[in-house]
Amino acid sequence: MPSRNHPPANDRYYTPGRPVRFKNRFRGFLPVVVDVETGGFEPQNDALLEVAVILLEYNDGIMAPGDRFSTHVVPFEGANIDQKSLEITGIDPYHPLRAARAEREALEYICTPIRAAIREQGCSRAILVGHNSFFDLSFVNAAVARTGYKHNPFHPFSSIDTVSLSAMVYGQTVLARALDAAGIAWESSEAHSAVYDTEKTAELFCTIINTWESLHADRTAGA
Repeated sequence: MPSRNHPPANDRYYTPGRPVRFKNRFRGFLPVVVDVETGGFEPQNDALLEVAVILLEYNDGIMAPGDRFSTHVVPFEGANIDQKSLEITGIDPYHPLRAARAEREALEYICTPIRAAIREQGCSRAILVGHNSFFDLSFVNAAVARTGYKHNPFHPFSSIDTVSLSAMVYGQTVLARALDAAGIAWESSEAHSAVYDTEKTAELFCTIINTWESLHADRTAGA
């Protein structure tokens, strides 16, 4: 008799032989990995400078990073930009070759493929996955509010934080240390690029989820 904590495999999203869909795994939500680079820590006042997004996919029941999208963002009018933040990220907000988009255009650029993935997976909306996810979500929400953007696919306050997951699994909260504990390569010289940080956060999230599924499947099989 299966235990209360480990129900029969045919009651779960990972049933062998059945395609895994995100709507079955995350209660109707589509997890989307996001990282932002900013001009400070205050989403209402500090500039959003870069956004990177990675969609996830299941291949033979294994979650893996999929399509990715990124854009530089033009600081909104009156935005604060802390020089110390620029020194960390290496971003020059006004470089003539930066090819940045205005906030509303940047939101549409990253949200359009997310909405398409939501429809494809039969999900209700997206849920942001990030390392300190509240930070990334707060800047996305602030940009949505400033621009009056009406097609935001993300849940407005729920998110999945790889800091919490890493603390539980590896006893680590810093991204570089969590990646090291998970056996994932990390180049400190590439850190604080939205694209690179998103890629590594996606790898970390997939590793944690896949490890959990493997352990859970073994327990279920032996129940």
